[in-house]
Order: sequence, then structure tokens, then C-alpha cells
Amino acid sequence: MVTAIGMTEPSGGSDLAALRTRATRRGDGWLLNGAKTFITNGAGADLVVVAARTGPGEGSRGISLFLVEATRPGFRRGRKLDKVGQPESDTAELFFDDLPLDESDLLGEEGRGFAHMMERLPQERIGAAVSNLAHVKPLLDETIAYCRERRAFGSPIGSFQHNKFLLAELATKIDVTQAFVDQCVDEHAHGRLSAARAAKAKWWTAQIQNEVTDACVQLFGGYGYMTEYRVARAWMDARVTKIWAGSNEIMKEIIGRDLGL
Repeated sequence: MVTAIGMTEPSGGSDLAALRTRATRRGDGWLLNGAKTFITNGAGADLVVVAARTGPGEGSRGISLFLVEATRPGFRRGRKLDKVGQPESDTAELFFDDLPLDESDLLGEEGRGFAHMMERLPQERIGAAVSNLAHVKPLLDETIAYCRERRAFGSPIGSFQHNKFLLAELATKIDVTQAFVDQCVDEHAHGRLSAARAAKAKWWTAQIQNEVTDACVQLFGGYGYMTEYRVARAWMDARVTKIWAGSNEIMKEIIGRDLGL
């Protein structure tokens, strides 16, 4: 079974508390109406966890989670979105038009959907951090190997001081970042990872991934801009990591609040 989670909406983006999708009480169930976008696995999901407003007012209160099967009447898929990178992963729009829900479709407690999502987001973010590093480390290794072999002006380009110093900086940034991520993984395994620490790991690894990938493209020169080379595809794939799982700006907001600001 392929699953997806429907949080992001066309008008909300990273502001999950502003969602407009609503589940209205009807007898012993609900009617679900609304729209989601940028949903990973949306085009092929068999089951979607949908965040919807069930209570009055706005903000984080009154949000609930529901399990919605793709075969339900009222479930409709929109476009499979054309992304800059990561074409192997489908991202789509989802629509819900008077979709009937039963009491058994409620996931967790009614009105505590936002809290349930917040409880799981640190795990998503440390997972994103691990993935960010896992993608960029072999790319740097390939770039170093390329710089040993590629020659210009009679010498390997890696022997030029600028390139040598740049690669030294990139390797150091990755090693230092890996040490911090390892600490966070250990904290998560022992149930001690805070939302702020997860936010630090997420935004920093995304930043480092993009810095390193961009530098690798530059070192490959014109070849680095050709999609037949992995470095070009990795560069396109990496850009979204500063946006998804909560944008880097939202991560800094979480960290700032943790500092009492």
C-alpha cells in the first residue's frame, strides 16, 4: 500500500495552522471538503492521511487527522506536478468533494491533529537531515576524484590553491555536520530529540547540501551543467530540501522561539 500525508494547501504552505480543508459533522461521521498540494506520492497513493479542520475558529486548535482511501467517492487527484528535480518521486494535487468519513476514519484524537503532527515532525526532520548528507557525501567524493583527473594549464585542477582550499572547506563542513546529525540521531533513538534540535539539523544539512552541490557543479565546469552528469541532477534535486519538511526560514523561527526570542 502506497501512502501519503495531506498537510500542505495552496494558500498555506508552511503555515499548517492556516489550513482550510474542513471536515463537517454529519450524523455519526463527517463530510470532507478541501484541497491539498505538493503531496508526495499523491498521484499513486492508496491511502492518504488528511489534516482537516473539525473545530471552530482558526489556528492550531480544532484540527483532526483522517485516513482517506483513494477509492472513496469524493476523492479526486489533480495534476501530477512538473518539478525542477526528483522526477522519480511523484508530487500531486488532491481534492476532496463532500467525501464521507466514518468515526473509524479518525486518526488519533479529534481536535488534536496539529499536536499529533508536531509530535512526528522532529522525526521527519532528522530523517531529512540524514538523507541530505547521504546524498551529498558521495557527490563530493566524485568531485574530488574528478579534480584529481581533470587537467587545465598542464596540472590537475585540484592542485590549484583555490580549488584545493575549497574542497578542504567542503569536506570539513560535511564531517562537522555529520557529527551533529549523529548526535541528533542518538537523541532521537533515546526519545530525547527536541523540536529545536531537529530544526537545526534539518535547515543546516539542507544549507550544506546546497552549498556543496553548487560548488561541485562549479568545479565540474560546463560538464556540471549537463543533466547527463550526476552532479547536475543532484544539484536540481537538492534545491527542494531547503523548502520541504518545513522551510529553512520556519526552522529558524522554531529555533528562535526556543531561545526565548
